Amino acid sequence: MPSVPVDFMPGVELSRRLHDDAVRPLFSRHLPDLTYSAALIGTGSEVLGFDTRRSTDHDWGPRLHLFLTADDLARHGARVDHLLGERLPATIAGYPTSLVRTGHGTRHLRHTTGPVQHGVVIAEFGDWLTGHLGFDPLSGVTPEDWLATPTQTLAEVTAGAVHHDGLGVLAAARRALAWYPDDVWRYVLACQWQRVSQEEPFVGRCGEVGDELGSAVVAARLVRDLMRLRLLIDRTYPPYSKWLGTAFARLPDNDQLAATLAAALGADNWRDRERHLVTAYETIAARHNDLGLTAPVDPRTRHFHGRPFRVLHAERFARALINAIEDPALRALPLTGAIDQFVDSTDVLGHRTRSRKLTAALYPPDR
Repeated sequence: MPSVPVDFMPGVELSRRLHDDAVRPLFSRHLPDLTYSAALIGTGSEVLGFDTRRSTDHDWGPRLHLFLTADDLARHGARVDHLLGERLPATIAGYPTSLVRTGHGTRHLRHTTGPVQHGVVIAEFGDWLTGHLGFDPLSGVTPEDWLATPTQTLAEVTAGAVHHDGLGVLAAARRALAWYPDDVWRYVLACQWQRVSQEEPFVGRCGEVGDELGSAVVAARLVRDLMRLRLLIDRTYPPYSKWLGTAFARLPDNDQLAATLAAALGADNWRDRERHLVTAYETIAARHNDLGLTAPVDPRTRHFHGRPFRVLHAERFARALINAIEDPALRALPLTGAIDQFVDSTDVLGHRTRSRKLTAALYPPDR
């Protein structure tokens, strides 16, 4: 890894410096009539604002997405790429502007001679969106589009930073994807509550038969689902597992809930585990009622039928949300949810065709 400045600069700021200090002046001199949009969106921890100095070891650096019209891409795309390679400075804010690809397929900051191997993606915006999302939100977003798209992917388009939007397309797309329509939001929340309801009593049941390890595994699954639920309630797309805790920790007024969930994970017996989860259930249930998406639902826990395990009976919240959905087609769907609520494979969630095909198989157009 090359020497990098002692003071770490977040990738979003480095991207802004690349555009403001280098790309925009080059265009002003050499392509003054070119209309473009520029942003840092898509994959990468820096897009979500979670990058640290550790992130600089691969696929990180002065990066930028540069969007042109289809006609301008055909006419000027090669020239723009050549211009950036020949005229970009060797460094921005002390970081090399060359990102050299290795045999492993990753790119690394390197000081090089000759043309800069820059980290600028040059594309037509609609094509890029369709490739990244599986659909173009500028043409409208259907319920099927929402359900087939992982929340990580939605976050990658709505987070990051827009540096210039001469085409006016970035703002429009980000508005279209800013958050679920209310009916889709209700459906996704209902399915998340349903996931919680399916495992609530197992923390105690496993423990009762002496299976503390099994009880802890169930508790960990519930904690993960509760974290995702709390993010969804707060209108925040849950990121994938590496950054789930980081995103959760940044929610406002969340310190006590985070401490409660940590205590559930750290408990060495099922009774303490359950006690902390009960507190978490009731806290999140109260937050649900604050949304006003349904009539108030009793947020208190109770015994699981005749068994001595405390549960919320989270399916009550799922039912209330489903009953509040106006769209009859959405209301009739099974409580399986969006793609990342019923699929946990990165090789599916990271592949647009697979995720859309699986969702279409579960929710066919003639359902």
